[in-house]
Amino acid sequence: MSERVLVRELIGPAVTCAPDTPVAEIARLLLAQDLEGVIVLNEEGHAVGVVGQDELVMAYGRPDQDTLTAEDVMNENVPHVRPDIPLAAAAQIMQDLGVRMLFLMPQRGGITYPAAMLSYRQLLRHLAARSDDELTDLGINVVRQPFPRPPAPPRPGP
Repeated sequence: MSERVLVRELIGPAVTCAPDTPVAEIARLLLAQDLEGVIVLNEEGHAVGVVGQDELVMAYGRPDQDTLTAEDVMNENVPHVRPDIPLAAAAQIMQDLGVRMLFLMPQRGGITYPAAMLSYRQLLRHLAARSDDELTDLGINVVRQPFPRPPAPPRPGP
């Protein structure tokens, strides 16, 4: 993976839900759209949390699972990054935070909202792609560049 590829070149849309969305509905949405998670928006449009696969699995088997909503299980920490950092840095941030998705969170008119999402799946697709043609549905302006090899170390002399 090239260090020159930036987060903004591989991002996809952020999918959202309301705080009162039932967890079963969120699970169906994640499965139908092959998502890592959704961001929870309050009535004013502010991002107030994230419901990912981890939160849904933790809710599984609870006696009240049939009545749980996004607000009940969401992680209030919304992991986010700037769009101009290298993908390698974003991958390291994901590892450091123990998350499988990061969001781009601009603020307009006093509202912080999710503009886009970067997930493990997008990173894996970038890593596995044999050509740019396999990535045309991801982000904008995706261009794979060859990773420059560092020069070989000099061999020790006799």
